[in-house]
Amino acid sequence: MFDQASQHLQTVRDLQRFAVSRFTEAGLFFGHGSATAKDEAAYLILHALHLPIHDLEPWLDARLLPQEIDAALALIRERVQSRKPAAYLTHEAWLGDFRFYVDERVIVPRSFIAEIMLNDGLTPYVEYPELVHRALDMCTGSGCLAILAAHCFPDAEIDAIDISPDALAVAEKNVADYQLEERIRLLKSDLFAAIEGEKYDLIISNPPYVDAPSVEALPQEYLHEPPESLGSGEDGLDATRVILEKATTFLNPHGVLVVEIGHNRDVLEACYPELPFVWLDTESGDGFVFLLTREMLVEAGY
Repeated sequence: MFDQASQHLQTVRDLQRFAVSRFTEAGLFFGHGSATAKDEAAYLILHALHLPIHDLEPWLDARLLPQEIDAALALIRERVQSRKPAAYLTHEAWLGDFRFYVDERVIVPRSFIAEIMLNDGLTPYVEYPELVHRALDMCTGSGCLAILAAHCFPDAEIDAIDISPDALAVAEKNVADYQLEERIRLLKSDLFAAIEGEKYDLIISNPPYVDAPSVEALPQEYLHEPPESLGSGEDGLDATRVILEKATTFLNPHGVLVVEIGHNRDVLEACYPELPFVWLDTESGDGFVFLLTREMLVEAGY
């Protein structure tokens, strides 16, 4: 079908319709940057045509050269046949206007914390960004949150840590691409293990948080991601527990902890009824990212 299609498709609109049909027919899952088959098709087509990736509309009726059609079809075909997330095919992922290099050594960047930082920079809880001098991005993966933190907090020096040397190699490339080598320090660490004695004004973390039953049921696209970046014990909270139990030691007075936990709010609140979690608003709701100050943790006995 793909070989025949190249002879009949002429416009960007034709390509998008064809891609959506093939994606739907194949039962692909979308959750790595695009929410729908239409959005994923638009992204892959724009990438193949070397066009700005945020706006397909002006190009829908543009007639394409044969080599342009072939380039787009190659990506569409690979997405269907490999079931890899689109970001692994294009080696890029976008958070707002920030582009990050990615490959299968790291989880595809997607983060409610990124949304929050891009929208309001954690105000009012971090009222004066210029007073954030040291920040920690735990489980940095591709380095995306560390880079966004450097953008939001221009006076901050940032430690970005991960247990995976492969992930840190990808993060190193992204940090270099944004010329932030002087502000972001990359460290191999199993959570807090390698940073004893450090203190931070802000700790952010998007740790693994998928519970064991959900890991078993994940769509095929997720199987291309590093498994250690997804699952975190039976209830998905193994990493979060360590963060909560140790954060006080690593936070400066008035320091702030921000952690993403997926759909685990009910389980987390049941496990820690003494903690006054502040749930931050996102476009998808207010149950995905919590915030605690050092003072909140200390008052609760941590």
